[in-house]
Amino acid sequence: MEQAHSLLLNEEACNQLQEHQRAEFVFEWLRFLKKILPATDRANVKQNQKHLLEQLTAVLTSSPGPPTQLLLAQCLALVYRVGDSLTSSLTVDRCNDIIRSKDDSPSFLPTRLAAVACLGVLYEQLGRLLINSFKETMANLLKAMKSAESQGRCEIMLCIERILKGLSVSAVSSHRDIYKAARPCLTDRSMAVRCAATKCLLELQREAVFLWSTELENVATLCFRAFEGSNYDVRVAVSKLLGTLLASALEPRQAIAPRPGSKRNSLEEVMELLSSGFLRGGAGFLRASGDMLKGTSSVSRDVRVGITQTCVVFVSILGGAWLENHFSCLLSLLMVWVSHARVTQYPADAVSCRCCVSFILRATVGTLLGEKAQIAAAKEICQLISKQKRVVDAALHEGNMETRVSPAEVAASQHVLVCALFELGSLLQDLSSTAAPLLQDTSIGMLDTVISVLLHPSASARLAAAWCLRCVAVGMPAQVAVLLDRCAERLNALKSCPEAVAGYSAAIAALLGAVQLCPLGVSHSKGKMVMTLAEDLLRSATQNSRISIQRTRGCWLLLSALSTLGPTVMEHHLPRLLLLWKCAFPLSVKDVENELRRGDSFTWQVTLEGRAGALCAMKSLVVHCKDLLTDDVLSRLFPLLSCAVALLNQLPFLIKSYGNQIKNAATVFRLRVYEILTMLQPKRYEGNFGTVLKQLLNDLTGPEITTCAELNLLPSLCYRQDLALLGPALQDVDQHYIEEQLHGGGSGGGTLEYDPFTIFEKAQEVPTPLPPGSALAAAAVQLFGVIFPHLGIQAQILEQFCEFVRQLKGARQQTVQIHVAAAFCCTLKCLASSRRELGSEEVQRPALSLLLGALEGPNPLLRCMAAEGLARLVQVLNDPNFTVSITLMSFDKLKTARDAITRTGHALALGAVYRYLGGISSPQYLSTCVGVLFTLSQDSTSPEVQMWSLHALSMVVDLAGPLYHSHLEASFNLVLRLLLSTPHTHVEVQQSLGRCFNALITSMGPDLQGEGAGVCAVRTSCLVGCAVMQDSQDCLVQAQAISCLQQLHMFAPRFVNLASLVPSLCINLCSSYLSLRRAVVACLRQLAQREEVEVSEHAVALVKELPHVTIKEVGLEGALFSLLDRESDPCLCRDIQETLVHMMSSAAESNLAHWLKLCKDVLSASADSAAAAAVETQQEEDGDRYDDSSAFHAKSESSGPFSNLRWSTRVFSMECVCRIIAQCENGNSAHFNMALAQEHKSLDLNFLVLHLADLIRMAFMAATDHSDQLRLAGLQTLLVIIRKFSNVPEPEFPGHVILEQYQANVGAALRPAFHVDAPPNVTAKACQVCSAWIASGVISDLRDLRRVHQLLASSLAKVQVGREVSSQLYNESTFTMETLAVLKAWAEVLNTITQILKQYLYAGTTGPAGAGLLKLVQTDLATLSRLWLAALQDHALLTLPSQYSSQLPSTGGSFYTAETVEQARPHYYSAWATILHATALWLNSTGFIMVDEGPANLSRPVTPTSMGQSTSLSSVKSPEDVNTDRLHLILGISVEFLCSPHSGDQMENIDSCLQALQALLEVPWPRSKVGNDQTLGVELLSVLHRLIVTRESPNIQLAVLELVRQIVCAAQEHVKEKRHSAEADDGAAEKETVPEFGEGRDTGGLVPGKSLVFGALELCLCMLVRKLPQLSPKLAGSPTGRGGQTCSLSNTDCRLVTSALVILSELPSICSPEGSVSVLPTVLYLLLGVLREAVKGSVGAESGQLVPGILQALRTVLTSPMSRAEKSRGAWTELLRCALHTLLESWHTDEVTMLTSLTIFLLYASADVTTVEPLQTRCIQTFRASLESKDPVVLSRSYQLLVSLFQGPAPVARPFILALGGCLVSQLQEVEKSRPQGPAELQAVQDAIRALEALVFAADETHCPQLVAVLLPILISLLLDENALASAPAASRSLHESALRDLMRIGPQHSAVFKALMASAPHMKARLEAAVKGNQESVNTKAQAPRVINKNTPSIQLKINFL
Repeated sequence: MEQAHSLLLNEEACNQLQEHQRAEFVFEWLRFLKKILPATDRANVKQNQKHLLEQLTAVLTSSPGPPTQLLLAQCLALVYRVGDSLTSSLTVDRCNDIIRSKDDSPSFLPTRLAAVACLGVLYEQLGRLLINSFKETMANLLKAMKSAESQGRCEIMLCIERILKGLSVSAVSSHRDIYKAARPCLTDRSMAVRCAATKCLLELQREAVFLWSTELENVATLCFRAFEGSNYDVRVAVSKLLGTLLASALEPRQAIAPRPGSKRNSLEEVMELLSSGFLRGGAGFLRASGDMLKGTSSVSRDVRVGITQTCVVFVSILGGAWLENHFSCLLSLLMVWVSHARVTQYPADAVSCRCCVSFILRATVGTLLGEKAQIAAAKEICQLISKQKRVVDAALHEGNMETRVSPAEVAASQHVLVCALFELGSLLQDLSSTAAPLLQDTSIGMLDTVISVLLHPSASARLAAAWCLRCVAVGMPAQVAVLLDRCAERLNALKSCPEAVAGYSAAIAALLGAVQLCPLGVSHSKGKMVMTLAEDLLRSATQNSRISIQRTRGCWLLLSALSTLGPTVMEHHLPRLLLLWKCAFPLSVKDVENELRRGDSFTWQVTLEGRAGALCAMKSLVVHCKDLLTDDVLSRLFPLLSCAVALLNQLPFLIKSYGNQIKNAATVFRLRVYEILTMLQPKRYEGNFGTVLKQLLNDLTGPEITTCAELNLLPSLCYRQDLALLGPALQDVDQHYIEEQLHGGGSGGGTLEYDPFTIFEKAQEVPTPLPPGSALAAAAVQLFGVIFPHLGIQAQILEQFCEFVRQLKGARQQTVQIHVAAAFCCTLKCLASSRRELGSEEVQRPALSLLLGALEGPNPLLRCMAAEGLARLVQVLNDPNFTVSITLMSFDKLKTARDAITRTGHALALGAVYRYLGGISSPQYLSTCVGVLFTLSQDSTSPEVQMWSLHALSMVVDLAGPLYHSHLEASFNLVLRLLLSTPHTHVEVQQSLGRCFNALITSMGPDLQGEGAGVCAVRTSCLVGCAVMQDSQDCLVQAQAISCLQQLHMFAPRFVNLASLVPSLCINLCSSYLSLRRAVVACLRQLAQREEVEVSEHAVALVKELPHVTIKEVGLEGALFSLLDRESDPCLCRDIQETLVHMMSSAAESNLAHWLKLCKDVLSASADSAAAAAVETQQEEDGDRYDDSSAFHAKSESSGPFSNLRWSTRVFSMECVCRIIAQCENGNSAHFNMALAQEHKSLDLNFLVLHLADLIRMAFMAATDHSDQLRLAGLQTLLVIIRKFSNVPEPEFPGHVILEQYQANVGAALRPAFHVDAPPNVTAKACQVCSAWIASGVISDLRDLRRVHQLLASSLAKVQVGREVSSQLYNESTFTMETLAVLKAWAEVLNTITQILKQYLYAGTTGPAGAGLLKLVQTDLATLSRLWLAALQDHALLTLPSQYSSQLPSTGGSFYTAETVEQARPHYYSAWATILHATALWLNSTGFIMVDEGPANLSRPVTPTSMGQSTSLSSVKSPEDVNTDRLHLILGISVEFLCSPHSGDQMENIDSCLQALQALLEVPWPRSKVGNDQTLGVELLSVLHRLIVTRESPNIQLAVLELVRQIVCAAQEHVKEKRHSAEADDGAAEKETVPEFGEGRDTGGLVPGKSLVFGALELCLCMLVRKLPQLSPKLAGSPTGRGGQTCSLSNTDCRLVTSALVILSELPSICSPEGSVSVLPTVLYLLLGVLREAVKGSVGAESGQLVPGILQALRTVLTSPMSRAEKSRGAWTELLRCALHTLLESWHTDEVTMLTSLTIFLLYASADVTTVEPLQTRCIQTFRASLESKDPVVLSRSYQLLVSLFQGPAPVARPFILALGGCLVSQLQEVEKSRPQGPAELQAVQDAIRALEALVFAADETHCPQLVAVLLPILISLLLDENALASAPAASRSLHESALRDLMRIGPQHSAVFKALMASAPHMKARLEAAVKGNQESVNTKAQAPRVINKNTPSIQLKINFL
């Protein structure tokens, strides 16, 4: 294909190719030419123009295919435009000659069509250059038109459209001729011709004024006729034409010359035109008159649907502003349509017309108007309803004779009311809470008006009013309770009025249904109220026969709706409901027969109504409350159902006896029986199968059946993809609401009055139940499917079905065939889903016969269902032989059959057979199948066969998977060949080709990326195929092209050209076809995930402007926001949102300003905003204090790129803002640092912190909006902003944070959420924001904080009042939600304040802000503490396992009711941990001392002290008991949570729990309780052990170890107290008898699971081994133990290890002497093990942090009282000796640490341990070795340790003095010869002198003088003479000075010795005197110098010494 990429066609390469490849080659060349010509140099084109034209002309005459024809035409025109245009007329003449040619052969047709196409494009591109030949060309085309076939007519019409486009006003001379030629084409039998003619006229009307002036009426009539028998595409095209003409007639685009007597058209006249078509159709006068005389309606539904779409187009063109101004007039004109006598004559017509008018209102008012205009429209509608109601009232009150109206007008008014009420309901539901002011407007009285219609004599009007009330409730949930109360009150008051009973009961049922869509629910008391109402209605039903039916129906309607409130409500009413059901049915089946002898027509009607209602209530219970259907309940229901089934047998007799009066009631009763039986297990009613089956057979095949609503029955049984064969699916078009009218069979679609019991279903749109007859057939089919598998006579039934179909003829045969085939397919579906088998071969034969009959039936929908049935049959039988026989039979049929029906059915069967068998696995079958389908798909004589076979081929491709790869190339070639040759008129074939193409690309998959020749060819075929489909006229084919390109982009992104794809996507973004918009957005979503930047660039590069919003201005993302606002399709909206999210995630940070501005524009694009008023009020209050909020004075930015966006779009924009903030969090740190952001600002970088004012403004605007959902989104954004920016400092004002300046805005944003009318979920969210704001520390001034604090305080006051006083607008669980949100907010404030104060305490400073905040909380702490404890008590009860549910209080808890337990749980779950922490902190601060806090003004007692107790005086608990309860409550909740397996993702809650427990154990009283109760301590330790094993978070592990330490301390305190009291009691006389306390008792045994010490040991061991696996002998050599490798410990790891060692060292002290002996070896092993690892350096760089902790723990163990206890002293001594031995054995290079630990042993262990040989000798040797070290640091530390030893106990010190004294002296004597050179050596000498000094003073008095005599000469020897001192190094000088100081200090203390020494050694004396004299001179010199005082030098030097 690369050879095709040249300016001239490579004829040589082209001629070498085969025929089909040549067409592809030429097409690819033309594609390249079209792309390259505009960019080619003009001279180059002119040079090659002649040859190029010859080649193009050759293509023209070579019968090119339809796609090539258009491309060829475009290339020809481009050649003339870019090159020389002089010869263009020659090409026009050539084309005209081809068109004139007499050759009528099929082979010449493509050439003629190509010539027509070329003419069109030439004129379009060259315009007036060809004006000279225009007339001739036009005459030629119009002449050819007369004899052309459908393809020719279609192409000529499109050609004329292009000519008109090119010539514009110059073609005026031929306008009339074109109009005449187009008229017959508008009613052509070919739909493609009709569409083409419409396009032609649409272009014509731009200049031909007569079309929308003088000829308007004729054109309108013509369009009405065009609608008759039309398809969807024709209706869309013609409605666009007629709508455009009508809009032009009403508001002309250009001035027209006024004719005498003419005037401008008015809206009434234009609508009159449409009205004539809507009411009388497109027929001429005579035919219409004849129909009128006959009394029949001649208007087809096609025409009405077409006119409906026309009306929508007409209003849409005029625009939203026009609609706003003319809505009142338009509304009244539309209402004339539905109330006209011709429409209301037949019920089905009336329903159909109501749907049409409703669609017009929804499609215009719902999409064109902004929220403000919609509110105005709602007022208009309300006035219309009021007016209609007055008409009816006048008719009903006969007293006023002048205003009497006829009953016909009353009947007509019902249809007006239905349309008006449905639209009003839709508006209110869409507007949601933004419509609240509308309800409060007393001048309209909207609710009163709607409620008044509930008394209308017509059922349809009453039901519409009920539905409207339901919409009000869904939009504004606060109205549910109000409306329920109001309707219940009116129902009670007007019980004797039948209309009131029917209307108000329907309204209550509708409102109960609305609760399902209201997250805040409704009070449980409403359920009780409705139950009482229903019972009352039923009781009084028999009192007045005039209203018996209404009361009975009303009762069961209420009870059916009641079940929608769910099992929690219904479980309380179920016993009464069972009783009512029992009363509704006879006691036994025998009584059913006896009933027949009694009663009359009326009583039977009432009875059947009642029983049908009862059955509906059962069905509702089964649907909504499945949990309540226990075996006991079912056992009570089935006898009643048996009676209902028995009555089915008697119905024919009753109808025969009482006539048609009860026929409808009998039908409804049968329907209800079928519905309830379908939902229950068939095994339960096996005994009734006979009766049920008989009735089913009668309903499916009986003689009464006349019509069949096949489109309501069959699609659900077909395979979804197969429905594409029947044209665009209803769900894929925007007009599905009215298009359904064409598919509803004779009924004309469903409506609410057909089944009022659907009014409470969970749906956003009005339910459209089918008429009872159609619904009965559908229910019969469903029930047959359920019970058939359980029947014993399956074969006979199926044979009977086959026999019925064979015997019947005509329409009845088709109806029965559809019914029985549907029933059997439903059976197969049920069998497949339940994995049951069909039965024996006897059943298979008739089953197959039945399905084959349907597969070869004339109805295409039936064939689709039969193919799916075959697939299911094969699945259920799962017999390979059967499967093969089916496929062989289909092959045979396809070979022999010639009719299209058989071929299409069996072709589809081939694609479907393997659908549920896991795909095709047989290569042989695949080859045969592909061969057959290839042949069929090339049968150009039958487009239908082509379409079905290609669809089947696409399914075969999917099912074959990799097996299909061998057929891929051939398939691509076939599909491409067909794409290039299929005419545009056969759109359905092109659609199937698109599906096939998509399947082939998917099958190829990632292989498309390959580089082989074959793969390249396939890839080119893919791109060519996509290009062909993109050029198609049909939107579904274009959608397929986009889908294929999307697949290609997924598998081979390099080869998809985004530069051409993205613009085409953007252009189609606003297509009028839903399926195309879906495909576009789905593709954009995928592109945005991978190449967002390129997509945005290509979109901006697109110059084309889209409607409503310009891509250039707001980018593609702005266009998507606009589209999101207009779309109603949920799937498409979700895709748009995801696309925007993907675009944001990849570009928001780099293009931050653009995205934030976009979100801001979207948010501020509302018609009006409450924000401005709210802010101005705020500023009036704060004006003199805050100027920063003046930014908010700005007016609403209505001039932005968006206007009047819906609240849902604005909510999404706020979600986008939150996403942007979250994204920036993971990016550059400058986003949250103002100083950094300002530094980088010059680099053109954008940071979030620079946009903080905008963020706050957006959050503020949203939080103060009318819409509750937007308020929630705004508050959430505000919360995110506070959390992210609270710590960002303000660079200009050090010590302040950046958020401080926005405090006024935050306060103003929060205030509306605490208004008395604010919904609880808004208040709850605002509480969260309040606590975050107070706790953030942004504001330190208490006066500033008081505003927000007052909001929280007001909510606390509301909580104290309690739920009994609060209005019951919502479910009781909302009170729980709001209360807990308030309590949680206060708790968060307290927790944060406490944390701040702790930090200040550790830092040693006072925090004024924290202390001030604490004051704020302390005022309410007394109340809060009670409420917190109450909430915790509730939570504790709610977390009990289900088996303890009986222990829950029957009335509920403090903040929840018994009925709302399930709804309340999530609220408690989100709040309990914070509240628990706060409660623990409060108890910590009070020290568990009870304070009389006074009453908390609670509506009910809420302190845990009242748990399970009566409130009488006799049961008042003591403070001790109250405290114990509180302690156990907190411990219980914590332990339960920490044990929970679901606490994995609740790290915050775990942290809160641990902090709460720590706070508790800081207080003595709880510590004593935990210490007293060893079981409790052990339980806590086991929970903490599990936690430390399962959580890796260092913070949690540290908190756990701290808690363990506190538990061990509590046990220590307990043991000490016991020992102390025992000693005090027994005195000191008999020490031997003192009992020993602590674990281990007399035996020393520690029981695992019961021992606190053992638990603590386990936990510490676990922690140590996890951090230092080398400690474990098992792990030491394993990979996990890392052998001898270094395992680097972090700072946190060292802290964890140290904490564990501290706990270990305390354990012996809580044991008995014997117990301590058991524990000591483990403790010592671990201590020495950690020491060994630290000394070895195997823990990395942080080991220095470990050593102090290890040594401290060692000291704690050695000083343990147990080491000196009488019973354990011996054992301890032995064990400590072993430890000392171990220490000496494992000596390491880190001598300093080892020496320190050795010294600790020597000093703190008893003398028995260290004085024993050979340990003592080894210790001495160790020290001697260290004294010989060359390292001055080691020497220095050795001397320091010797000082400690020499000063230690005499038994320990003496041997060391004797052994090391001489060594010490000799070392010091050597110093004179080798003086210190550096600071380290100097320190060592000084430490040696200290050691010698300590030795001297350790000697007794007799030896001391001798030793002083040794010390003094050494000191004197260190002095330097005057000359040496001047030149000596710094270290020598320092040594000289320190020696002199020591001499001056020691000399006077031992003067005798000193004098004797001086006398005996004159040289020493002289040396000393010289030194003293030199020192004196130095002092004098310093004194003369000015004294400088260094204030920075600390007066006290601190040292850390672990000894």
